[in-house]
Amino acid sequence: MYHVLVIDDEDGVRSGVARRLERQGYLVEVASGAEEGVSLIGSSPEAFDVVVTDMSMEDPESGLKVLNAAFARDLFTEVIVMTAYGNVGNAVECMRRGAFDYIEKNTPGVDAYEMLALKIDQAMERRHQHVRTLDRWERVARAAEKRQ
Repeated sequence: MYHVLVIDDEDGVRSGVARRLERQGYLVEVASGAEEGVSLIGSSPEAFDVVVTDMSMEDPESGLKVLNAAFARDLFTEVIVMTAYGNVGNAVECMRRGAFDYIEKNTPGVDAYEMLALKIDQAMERRHQHVRTLDRWERVARAAEKRQ
């Protein structure tokens, strides 16, 4: 079961995303802001597979703080940034720092929940590929050590 953290300061968005993901079989935890989200990232017994975070909560850089905390905990955690006020600068900065994707909540004609569900599936596939690659590298390294 995939472990997802949803961080958003809007109750309706946070609970709507959580309900949608739980119906799809994900184990979902929620946080109402970046500070609470960063705390959950640090205290969770296992790293989250995916973190979905709003960009602007307590301050305009909240999403970037969450992104940094997630990667500090587990480099393979996939982070999806959602925002109601998208701009190219924020999107570029999030992607430059390693976010899996950047989604605008209010894009006309697009169901943001459906888009998010699709992106989470894609993010989980990428996470599994990275973890499998790391496992292969570790097996090769152990085999090389045994030969020496």
